[in-house]
Amino acid sequence: MAGRITKSESQLKPDPKFGDKVLAKFINCIMKDGKKAVAQRVIYDALDQLEARLKKEKPTGDDAPKSAIEVFHKALENVRPNVEVRSKRVGGANYQVPMPVNARRRQSLTFRWIITACRAEKGKPMARCLSKELWDASKNEGKAVNTREQTHRMAEANKAFSHFAF
Repeated sequence: MAGRITKSESQLKPDPKFGDKVLAKFINCIMKDGKKAVAQRVIYDALDQLEARLKKEKPTGDDAPKSAIEVFHKALENVRPNVEVRSKRVGGANYQVPMPVNARRRQSLTFRWIITACRAEKGKPMARCLSKELWDASKNEGKAVNTREQTHRMAEANKAFSHFAF
């Protein structure tokens, strides 16, 4: 049954290396076929690459991330959408109605867009693609941020139909 309340949030344990629940959820989203160790290795390798890049480039500014986990959270914050368009059938016509996104869906869309952007790059190791995408997203660039921008643009274009939202 869709929309039922589950205990997944309370059962979720923080990841072993950083103790972060959001990262643990992201690991679960990366995971394929129940291979959690592989997913953890991919994520931690990507975060190690981000850490090395931070040491090499030393970003300046007061809001610049100082560790790989901060880059991860900044990337998620930059990819997170505020509105999305939903199809609504009114009087025989389908309208793209802009609607605000709730917190859980925002997080799942963010994860999905980042993972999709990484998996679209064939021929490269997942850890390298993930570190590149997280780095780009933390700087408000990259495929996942572009997806968010397109979603916001579509919502802005269909603002005239917002009175259909309820």
